[in-house]
Amino acid sequence: MTIGLIAHDAKKKLMQNFCIAYRGILSKNTLYATGTTGRLIEEVANLNIHKYLAGHLGGMQQMAAQIEHNEMDLVIFLRDPQNPKSHEPDVNDVVRLCDIYNIPLATNLASAELLIKALDRGDMEWREVVR
Repeated sequence: MTIGLIAHDAKKKLMQNFCIAYRGILSKNTLYATGTTGRLIEEVANLNIHKYLAGHLGGMQQMAAQIEHNEMDLVIFLRDPQNPKSHEPDVNDVVRLCDIYNIPLATNLASAELLIKALDRGDMEWREVVR
């Protein structure tokens, strides 16, 4: 499975901790992340991550393009809803495209844990049929 990882600045530490906790599951999959998030995850979780540009410098658009081409099976996007971003249209685009292309999307820790555990149980195999 191909998993996209994105975290706003206020959620980067949480994403690192999530990836440490679920390293065993994540390591069995292909991981993509926006630049800074990917680098920070690699530093602490020893995972191989394909890194896009930084989110606000085009990484969000790169992720959106991969979603639009049905090349992403699951997206974990730990958002900071308290502080709107200058690149909010790109943020909304990723969420919108996940809805359009029926890509499971987690925007908080609780939903991320549910999706990653579902992936581990094999509940995401339907994505292979869709692709």
